[in-house]
Amino acid sequence: MERSDFRGTPARERRNPEFAPSATVHDTAHIHAMIADALRFIRFSHTIFALPFALGSMAVAAGGFPGWKICALILLAMVFARTAAMVFNRLADWELDQRNPRTAARHKLLPKPAAIVLLAFCAAGFVITTRFINPLCFWLSPLAIALVFLYSLTKRFTHFSHFFLGLALSVAPVGAWLAVRGHFDLAPLSLALAVLLWVAGFDIIYATQDHEFDRAEGLHSLVVKMGIARSLAVAAALHWLMLAALVGFGWLAALGRVYFGSLTLVSAALIFEQRSARSLDVRGINRAFFQSNAFVSVVFVAAVFLDLALRPR
Repeated sequence: MERSDFRGTPARERRNPEFAPSATVHDTAHIHAMIADALRFIRFSHTIFALPFALGSMAVAAGGFPGWKICALILLAMVFARTAAMVFNRLADWELDQRNPRTAARHKLLPKPAAIVLLAFCAAGFVITTRFINPLCFWLSPLAIALVFLYSLTKRFTHFSHFFLGLALSVAPVGAWLAVRGHFDLAPLSLALAVLLWVAGFDIIYATQDHEFDRAEGLHSLVVKMGIARSLAVAAALHWLMLAALVGFGWLAALGRVYFGSLTLVSAALIFEQRSARSLDVRGINRAFFQSNAFVSVVFVAAVFLDLALRPR
């Protein structure tokens, strides 16, 4: 029988140090893989869609940078809320995702009990974070959580589920404004409308991938109700209306040439998205969904911060 030291380490492991490091490396790789799977489970990369609009709203409300504390609290609240919403969506669609060839592997990324724990942790974390922002954000936090959860259920009863997703993400710029100023105003509401229209438009495009599956399962969407061609026309109209709402936000926020000039880049990205969607190619749709919308978000927040930085003092 092999001797061990007082810590239970086998004598051969003491003589050959390669045993312990290999186990440590394996454990570290396993932890990294678990984290990567969890981030894929919640599509963490898609945080880039709503977060820049929250940061832009925050900057306008503060007239610049509001300070590290409030910025960190807004970021933390955003991550908690979005993660809770995505986990709730995964749990609500757990069986549906297993039957959908496009999403069949999702449930393998994270065990269901772990997902439930993550949901409870993030929902509680969001509410607790708002407590450190201001009383209004804290009292409205349950309503915000309810709104971001609602979308996941709407495919069961309405063809306008895309607009509920837009409503869920439109909470972000309003919440960021309230975090800084503590009261409502027209500017963040105009930006929220822009986000709602934008998200509804690109979600209609994304839903074309599941047209046949949704119809077979009795799920609702504009794509199921109107067909692919007509629903893509609706998506294009929504994106042009989004641009009008962004113009309204710029006017209400008294932004300048940099911001309004950036809307030409936003327009170009949306046109690219629409043309990619018409190809009805899955890769093209995914490219339009992620690359174009990430570009829109980054251009928006960069333009807002640059415009505010160049504003005469």
